[in-house]
Amino acid sequence: MTSAPPDLRVEGLLREFAPQVLGAMVRRFRDFAACEDAVQEALAAAAAQWPRDGIPAQPRGWLLQVAQRRMIDHVRSEIARRGREAAVAGETPVAVETPVAVVSALPGEPEIDPIDPDDTLVLLFMCCHPALSPASAIALTLRAVGGLTMAEIAKAFLVPASTMAQRISRAKQSIKASGVRFQMPDARERALRLSSVLHVLYLVFNEGYTTSAGPGLHRTDLSNEAIRLTRAVHRLLPGDGEVAGLLALMLLTDARRAARTGPGGELIPLDEQDRKRWDAQAIAEGVGLLSAALRRPQGAPVGEYQLQAAIAAVHGEAARVEDTDWPQILALYGGLLRLSDNPMVALNHAIATAMVHGPQAGLELLTPLDDDERLRGHHRLDAVRAHLLERAGNRQAAVALYRAAAEKTTSVPERNYLEMRAARLNAAP
Repeated sequence: MTSAPPDLRVEGLLREFAPQVLGAMVRRFRDFAACEDAVQEALAAAAAQWPRDGIPAQPRGWLLQVAQRRMIDHVRSEIARRGREAAVAGETPVAVETPVAVVSALPGEPEIDPIDPDDTLVLLFMCCHPALSPASAIALTLRAVGGLTMAEIAKAFLVPASTMAQRISRAKQSIKASGVRFQMPDARERALRLSSVLHVLYLVFNEGYTTSAGPGLHRTDLSNEAIRLTRAVHRLLPGDGEVAGLLALMLLTDARRAARTGPGGELIPLDEQDRKRWDAQAIAEGVGLLSAALRRPQGAPVGEYQLQAAIAAVHGEAARVEDTDWPQILALYGGLLRLSDNPMVALNHAIATAMVHGPQAGLELLTPLDDDERLRGHHRLDAVRAHLLERAGNRQAAVALYRAAAEKTTSVPERNYLEMRAARLNAAP
């Protein structure tokens, strides 16, 4: 088994350790915004040095030490700035609130705090503080815990990167102003933040399972981290049906990962995958989690993640593509539509409708989505319409839309697949 290229290994380590180091920093210094800046500087230093000098023996400790030094430099600089301003004004210098950890470390080398395995989970709930709007909480967590770039987060929210940078900056300042302590919230606070926490984990997993940009279809570091964190939340809240549903959804979806790409990394659609390559153990675990969640007391609400997991389970339990129970999937999407205003759900509902009632019925459901601003310029609407037009026999229109979708996507495997579909359909007799 060949090891990953050095740069890819560095990227993976930085993504893995960044939230752990940030958690330890916030626990020690209690200033989220300043700690996040210090950790970002440490990550930038590692990205520049490690490929050239080699990965240190203790990469996480290296990052933590560099981040602490940056934090101490920041505090010293702030103290000096306040002193200069006071001297110019002829006033008594205004005291700078200095964390005890910084004061103890100022005389010499900072002592390295141990990494607490729960730091990342505490950080996750901290980023979903009720002082933030849900959108800001999700964006901040994707940045601090998920390790996504500003461009990736902006794409997930369908907004410009500059807008997302401002939103995250305001979120960090809100966290600082709230005075929230770095500790696991009590049961009442957890309930207030849980919806945002689950949505963040869902988005991180999706970015890892189908990367929004770049040469690869998957980013397993992201999807694996989302599964790990969701397992941690499930251990914390074992009786919550939606937490179990989200974990089941991730496992049932990730079970297909090995079959989604060919030898050259090319995308293989669901109906063409070799189902023997699906992970039977992950499917069994996902189905077990979902079944236990659905056996909760009568009257307990069934949420969006449980319904999505149920759809994934129907696919996962079909030994052959022709065994797929599309009427059941259509019914589940109908229930999901009543709970969700997500246009992607509506797109998938149109596909399920076409599989049960024919392509024309699915095409009719796409018409209202043309006016949904959230899908404007998104490649998936064109791709779904092209697929249904192809099934309906309108090859010329399908070719044009496959090509239009290929131009809009920033994922290389998706673009190659869409171009291939267009070329194959155009060349058919």
